[in-house]
Amino acid sequence: MKVSLVSTVLNERATIGALIDAIEAQTRPPDEILIVDGGSTDGTAQILESWAARNPLVRVRTVTGANISAGRNAAIGEAAGPVIAVTDAGAAPEPEWLEALAAGFEHHQGADVVMGFYRPDPRSAFERIFSCLNLPDVAEVDPATFMPSSRSVAFRKEAWEKAGGYPEWLAIGEDMYFNFRMVQQGAVRVFAPEALVNWRLRPDLRSTYRQYFRYAEGDGKGGMYPKRHALRFGTYAGVLLVLILSMRRPGALLVLAVALPVRMFPAYRRAARRLSRRELALALVALPALETFIDVAKMAGYLSGRAAARNAIDCKQ
Repeated sequence: MKVSLVSTVLNERATIGALIDAIEAQTRPPDEILIVDGGSTDGTAQILESWAARNPLVRVRTVTGANISAGRNAAIGEAAGPVIAVTDAGAAPEPEWLEALAAGFEHHQGADVVMGFYRPDPRSAFERIFSCLNLPDVAEVDPATFMPSSRSVAFRKEAWEKAGGYPEWLAIGEDMYFNFRMVQQGAVRVFAPEALVNWRLRPDLRSTYRQYFRYAEGDGKGGMYPKRHALRFGTYAGVLLVLILSMRRPGALLVLAVALPVRMFPAYRRAARRLSRRELALALVALPALETFIDVAKMAGYLSGRAAARNAIDCKQ
């Protein structure tokens, strides 16, 4: 079974070396490697061309201005293999990553999608603490509802075609939209948690806010996870109501005193496994604050995305 590995990059000089090293170290090498550069200006393209010159499996194409979806579609369209493996710059697959993805198709003959997993690769206390919020452990994943990131996934080219490819009109959140389209088309999905990539988190609050704002903005534009976002808005409306009531009835604050530990329990449980004692003590206070910070980014991003979607509809009309 021939497997084509594809990836898109844009100004990834700081991370492209780690991705190249990780691909070169695969125990099951890809049969071809197709990289689309969106028009890098930081030397990324030159590094890729040098790689292609010494590795005959590598083909690099520059599509200036292409977003992630357009770049992936361009690479997949040129791929010769019936199976496409996808990862991103900024991620470093483990050596057995591609072997595990390919094995998913071999062991499950009817599989259309093999969903790999990813784990945080933190470099600071901030990144280690933050990883406890939204990056679950494998044991927490329900394969029936899991939606893979395109930093660790493989699928049959036929499934990509049936789903209409990645949505080029969506600049971020494109992998989730693509996942939903494949599910709608009846794709058979298999979870392969041993197909691991290591993923670097954002190093500071500013870049973290922007990341989650854009994720939620993509949800809003693509009409994804409406119930999840409605629940978030409803939760904070409830918190505001309790705070107003507590001005006359201080006992109302007991609701928050009970609800907060319940909501934070998954994050605290991950923190107990992942953090040192010193970091854990800090996380007890920092995690609720970070959760609120990220929720604000998501709510603002979702509203922005829904407004953009409505404007797009108005323009068509």
